[in-house]
Amino acid sequence: MKDRLEALRREALAQLQEVADPGRLNDLRVQYLGKKGQLTEVLRGMGGLSAEERPVIGQVANDVRAAIEGVIAEKQAAFDRADTERRLAAETIDVSLPGKAGARGGIHPLTKVTQEIEDIFLGMGYTVAEGPEVETDYFNFEALNLPKNHPARDMQDSFYITDEILLRTHTSPVQIRTMQAANGKTPLKVICPGKVYRRDDDDATHSFMFHQIEGLVVGPNIRMSDLKGTLLQFVQQMYGAQVQIRLRPSFFPFTEPSAEVDVTCTQCGGHGCRMCKHTGWIEILGCGMVHPKVLEHGGYDPKEVSGFAFGMGVERIALLKYDIDDIRHFYNNDLRFLSQFARM
Repeated sequence: MKDRLEALRREALAQLQEVADPGRLNDLRVQYLGKKGQLTEVLRGMGGLSAEERPVIGQVANDVRAAIEGVIAEKQAAFDRADTERRLAAETIDVSLPGKAGARGGIHPLTKVTQEIEDIFLGMGYTVAEGPEVETDYFNFEALNLPKNHPARDMQDSFYITDEILLRTHTSPVQIRTMQAANGKTPLKVICPGKVYRRDDDDATHSFMFHQIEGLVVGPNIRMSDLKGTLLQFVQQMYGAQVQIRLRPSFFPFTEPSAEVDVTCTQCGGHGCRMCKHTGWIEILGCGMVHPKVLEHGGYDPKEVSGFAFGMGVERIALLKYDIDDIRHFYNNDLRFLSQFARM
């Protein structure tokens, strides 16, 4: 058996010296060292050896295995080095070439406008408040003077989750939560930005999800003239000192009196054009004096304090500011559209 092992060693080493590719090297490894390889076949005959012969033959077998494995390792290392050198030659990089600049993103136009609106009102002493997008019927409707079966609820077709839980249709619930948290303290000046949801069909001017910013001021002797002055300052900082506003009577359940606010057309300066339908004015937001029942739900005595509120759609503000004709551009993630605002 010792002679067979020595002969196997010579045969294996001779064949390994002639190996020219990794595939052939692996075949020889399996042929000699595999579970069904020649060395394993020889070792299976050790059961017939005497106790004195087994250690001697076992040592020879280990030497043969070590010799074969050593040559295989050397050959494999040589093949690996050659492959590395080949790939390095094929993948040479000229480090002196200028690098490729990465694409730079920018702030989304709706985020940009929201931040600008917040900055304007922060400069007027307001604070920013946020609330949940999934609201209770109480905060979304009842506390805002919209009890069950109130016909004005039809103005806002809602996404209900249960009979008492829905996706908020406006950010006005945040006003109620903020008033209740204030525990009757005045003055209260807050804006409430966030997403809102309504069952609208998507078109150039509507979306089932959009962004609103509501404003609320509560304190002694708050008047309609305070509201008008606040909104005039806002639109002039947003669109320019030449822009004027007008208030038209309207109806909202949570304010009384209520008004729609128009601004002079940003395209024609109030002279009349297709954008303003030749009226010189464009509707921008709704507002009014806070209804006494809303003040009561917020924890205030309407005999002691008064307040005003307003609400605007961020998309509407952005459409006018950037002269955009379709609200869907904000949500289509078209880089050709969005990249324009990275430079602004």
